[in-house]
Amino acid sequence: MATQTETEAFAQRLRRALEASGVRASPTVLANEFNLRFWGRSVTPHTARNWLLGKAIPTQDKLRVLADWLSVSPDELRFGRQGVALKVSEGDATIDAMNMADREMLSRYLTLPLNERKTAREVIKALAIAASGK
Repeated sequence: MATQTETEAFAQRLRRALEASGVRASPTVLANEFNLRFWGRSVTPHTARNWLLGKAIPTQDKLRVLADWLSVSPDELRFGRQGVALKVSEGDATIDAMNMADREMLSRYLTLPLNERKTAREVIKALAIAASGK
């Protein structure tokens, strides 16, 4: 049985994964979106609420569906960051920057020809400048 701290940490990771995927952390939204992807017995908004509030952790089969949908590894979602993570400095904060979607994007980037990599770097640089307001 998971401890209170484990379930709360899971809830935090789930909310971060939802936010990173552009999904509102609402029990109803989570339950509806999850049920579209899960072939077993559907979950209720109450169950999804318990996941979001750190009162329960989904079973492994449900965890796999959540992880696949949110582009994170099941282990990362359930237990937190595993292995070596790339650290990126952002102002005074250092953040773990490599979730599963980021690793997939980086893998695709590395398959590009050098001139297309340069273009991708320039686009990312321009987006970062625009986001910083400079």
